[in-house]
Amino acid sequence: MKILTKGEYYGEKRLELDNKGIVLSEYDYQLPKTDWHYHENPYFMYIIEGNVYDVNKKRTTNCTPGSLLLHNWDETHYNSKASSTARGFHIEFEREWFDQKKLDVDLWEGSHLIHNPKMHHLLGRLYFEFKCQDEYSELSIDLLLLELCETSQADKKLAFLDTPVWVETLRELLHEHDLHNYSLAELSSILGVHPVHISRAVPKYFSVTLGNYIRQQKTKKAMGYLYDPNYSLTEIAYLCGFADQSHFTRTFRSFFEMTPKEFRVRL
Repeated sequence: MKILTKGEYYGEKRLELDNKGIVLSEYDYQLPKTDWHYHENPYFMYIIEGNVYDVNKKRTTNCTPGSLLLHNWDETHYNSKASSTARGFHIEFEREWFDQKKLDVDLWEGSHLIHNPKMHHLLGRLYFEFKCQDEYSELSIDLLLLELCETSQADKKLAFLDTPVWVETLRELLHEHDLHNYSLAELSSILGVHPVHISRAVPKYFSVTLGNYIRQQKTKKAMGYLYDPNYSLTEIAYLCGFADQSHFTRTFRSFFEMTPKEFRVRL
């Protein structure tokens, strides 16, 4: 069984940044299939381009552009490529970093696909700082990493709540590929739950209001398209369920403090 050490991944390295116990890297995935292996450090894998299958002993996960996967250090897995080209961004945590920041080293367990759109936003902002390094990037990366851990910890706490079945159904509806613009009345009818109860319960189980969660989800999907120059901003707005490009721009700016065009051009 191959053990990949700090900063080591299958593929061709494009760029790497070692930031005081955190290794950020971008790789082109070239092998059609890797060997079974595991990593000595936990890391996030964010798919920027192409389709990749991640296979462990429990499941096979299809990772399309914009997918965010967490791997712990003890998870044996292999990857196979389902497209001619594929590229990913990694954030790897040395265990000493957790001690320095006074964080629980067991913050993450197992390996799984992450759906929380806020985590995707944080990864997108981290990738931006990684690619567009200036005099403020080091501090920005440090703060974003702490926010990433805090959000992950909050997710872990929510997992222990006695969640009603309809909440998971709602989550699945909001994560649908076509991002249908459901009204509150439609959701109420589908779930069989009163609209007022939905509005009051969602902040407890999603950490944000229903409207803000939907906006986060749409911009999360948009990020995958922004990395692909074949899509115009108007096309991306339509594909992600925005009424028009202007609405897309306003929403994206509210989360990333820049327009989608500025984000794409600087990358």
